[in-house]
Amino acid sequence: MNSPRKVAIITGASQGIGAALVKAYRDRDYRVVANSRSIKPSSDPDVLAIAGDIGERAVAERLVKEAVARFGRVDTLVNNAGIFIAKPFTAYTVEDYANVLGVNVNGFFHITQLAIAEMEKQQSGHVVSITTTLAESAIDGVPSVLASLTKGGLNAATKSLAIEYAKRGIRANAVAPGIIKTPMHAAQTHAALGALHPVGRMGDINDIVDAVLYLESAGFVTGEILHVDGGQSAGH
Repeated sequence: MNSPRKVAIITGASQGIGAALVKAYRDRDYRVVANSRSIKPSSDPDVLAIAGDIGERAVAERLVKEAVARFGRVDTLVNNAGIFIAKPFTAYTVEDYANVLGVNVNGFFHITQLAIAEMEKQQSGHVVSITTTLAESAIDGVPSVLASLTKGGLNAATKSLAIEYAKRGIRANAVAPGIIKTPMHAAQTHAALGALHPVGRMGDINDIVDAVLYLESAGFVTGEILHVDGGQSAGH
């Protein structure tokens, strides 16, 4: 008897790294539930696109409920959704704070809690969170306190989840990128942003996708924060 096809939930999936991850998991014959605020319906019957703010509990509940109803299970969760606001610390507004925590922390908490509850039923699963190397290696001139506060928390939570669920067949890992060429960075900024990395260039979306896929297939790896950052975390 053939084993059931695996199912991945991917947040922040409408563009950039998230959209590339949807394609990568489909190429591996996963069924995918894809979420972002603005995501459009997919013509692929094995991709279920659900629009909504992942920071809202009801949206997370819908993602998991629809994944189980449509595809029967949840095997992988990729917490890719995130907000980055580069401002001096004293310039952050209360709204900035609420927005960043809403997506980066609340979004992680709600969907991860609900997805792991489904993974427990089959005693297997994998949670991968996209964080940032800035959480451990701040850069002069790149103000990032809210990113460090939230994504650094996800790095710590990843290790805690890995230990809590290690004997239940569920792994938790994170990918900590440097600055990646995505639609959020205008082409004229690439040279300056690339110079912030020891290797002298920005990363590509495929660098992050490859790291996630490595972790997906690495059954003996859990609690890992995999830095894909052109050497930033090693020093300057």
